[in-house]
Amino acid sequence: MSDDHRRTEDRVTINQEFESFDAFIEEYVTNLSRRGAFLKTRSPLAIGTKVNLRFTVLHDEMEFIEGVGEVVRVQDDPPGVGVVFSELSPASQAVLDRLLALRDQRGK
Repeated sequence: MSDDHRRTEDRVTINQEFESFDAFIEEYVTNLSRRGAFLKTRSPLAIGTKVNLRFTVLHDEMEFIEGVGEVVRVQDDPPGVGVVFSELSPASQAVLDRLLALRDQRGK
């Protein structure tokens, strides 16, 4: 088995769709930055867990943020995990940058 294949099997996939950027921030992701995010969850993953991330956000059009991250913090209140992005495609980074600029304009 190749290293690439093993790495894919060892990851947990997180795939969420949101009707708007506001729903993305309010319902699931808080403390979003260029480096990572806090993901609300009732079933936290262990620190060190590698995750495949795919967020679909309807903004002016459908936007995707895809990449790989690692759980670096687990929290009980509110329940969730802190994930640091380890790989984001340039296109996903551009979407993230636009969404962060929109959030900053709105003062969130």
